[in-house]
Parts: sequence; C-alpha cells; structure tokens
Amino acid sequence: MEVKIAPPRRELHEQPARKSLKPRTFWLMGEAIPARLDWSLRLLSIVLPLLLWGLISSTGLVNPTFFPSPVKVAQAFGGMLAQGIVFEDIRASVFRVGLGFLLAAIASVPLGIAMGAFAAVRSLLEPIIGIVRYMPAPAFIPLLIIYLGVEEAPKVALIFIGVLFFNTLMIMDAVKFVPKHLLEATYTLGGSRRQTLMQVITPFVVPNILDAFRINMAAAWNLVVVAELIAANEGLGKRIALAQKTLGIDRIFAYLIVLGIIGFLIDLSLRMLLRVTCKWAVD
Repeated sequence: MEVKIAPPRRELHEQPARKSLKPRTFWLMGEAIPARLDWSLRLLSIVLPLLLWGLISSTGLVNPTFFPSPVKVAQAFGGMLAQGIVFEDIRASVFRVGLGFLLAAIASVPLGIAMGAFAAVRSLLEPIIGIVRYMPAPAFIPLLIIYLGVEEAPKVALIFIGVLFFNTLMIMDAVKFVPKHLLEATYTLGGSRRQTLMQVITPFVVPNILDAFRINMAAAWNLVVVAELIAANEGLGKRIALAQKTLGIDRIFAYLIVLGIIGFLIDLSLRMLLRVTCKWAVD
C-alpha cells in the first residue's frame, strides 16, 4: 500500500517577506541627492519667494507705497545704477567689513587656539570674554565715537568688537575636541609642545576656523549697516537711512537685496576656500 506524504501546510501566520522600501530621493537622510534635484531645489528657493512677492503686491491688498512690487524695486535699482552711487556704497561697506573682520581674525585665531590648548589660559580669559560677548556691540557706538571720532575707525572697531569674541570661543571649542590620542601619538613620536601646537592642533582645526568665519561674517555684515545708519557719508546702510527719510521703500528693498547678495557671495567664497584648502575635511 502506497503511503502519500502530504506537503507541510503553511502556517496561517506566515506571510511572504516584504520588500524593503527605499525612501524617496527627496527624503534621503545622510546621503547626497542627485545634482539635478539639488540645483532644481536651489533655484526654487529663489524663484518661489519672488513669485509670492509679486503675487501679494499685485493683489492690491497692501499699499504699493509700503510694499512695492519686484518690478518697481528693479526700476529703483536701475535708477540708482544710473546715478553711479551703488558701487561706491558697496566699496565702502565691503572695505569696512573686510578690514574689521580681518583684524578680528588675526586676533581671534591665536587667542582661540591658546585657550583651547592650555587650560590655564582658558581659565584666565574665558570668564571675561564670556561676559563681554553678551554686551551688544552697537552699545559700544557712543564710546567708539567719543574715542575714535566719526571717520572710518569707529566703524571698523565696531565690527572688530562684534566678531572677535565669538570667533575666539568657537575656535577654542574646536581645539578642545581635538582627539586626545592624536596628541598622545605626537608626544610618543617625540614631538615637542610647539610642534604639537603648530603641526597637529592648528591644521586639525582649520576647517572649524573657516566655518566660524562663515558664521560670524553674517554678524559683521549686519554691524556695518548699524554703523553706517548712525555715522557715515556713504555705504549701503547710509543709503537705507536716506531712503527712509524720503519714504523710498522701493530703494530700501533694493539695497536690502544688494546686501543679501553680497553676503551670499562672501559665504560662497569662504566655502570655496574651505574646499580648496581643506579638501580632506569636506570630501
């Protein structure tokens, strides 16, 4: 008698394995998106606000005197170009920011590295720097005018004060996170304290220094406008103050856009410098 063996029954609770669902490209986490999508999103971030601006201004819900259309602002910018004052204002503002930020960088880099590398220096300076950095830089303007006059010196000094302490503390924090085993390996190989500081710690934190510069450049760019609003004969901030007196809202919008574009270009320049000088840190 032939005995047939029935195939084993699949348990009721068994289900075919589900295919792993890959997240959509837009929501990839920790991964690069395709270049075409990247550039499309970047373009959209500019075009969409412009379209929204034009739509709101065209509805008539807001008085065009106080909220001019993009076309009106473009016409105002063209008129300023025809007068030949825009580039002179840009030159003055960029010079003040550049000089003040350069002086702050020259002072903050060695100061921040020393505070991060040596606990004694950090204990000596961190409390006073922590206090001064919470003093708003514009509050120093009356003293700067009294001490330095109303020429270029107080404007440059204001940017210097507004950037120095933040740069210093950010660089100090970067140095504090240099891996200990890297320092121990340097000493094991016979490196001196000077060599460790100059050839190990400093190169390691260069990317962090450039990132600190990128972040604090925005503060410097804001401060130059504050300085020029108070005491200046030329500059983008000065033109904004003059436009306010004549209710030239379209010119104020135009100068604000110029400020934003110049700041964005400076940020791109610092990013490019980071890629060129610290390729190992960004790849």
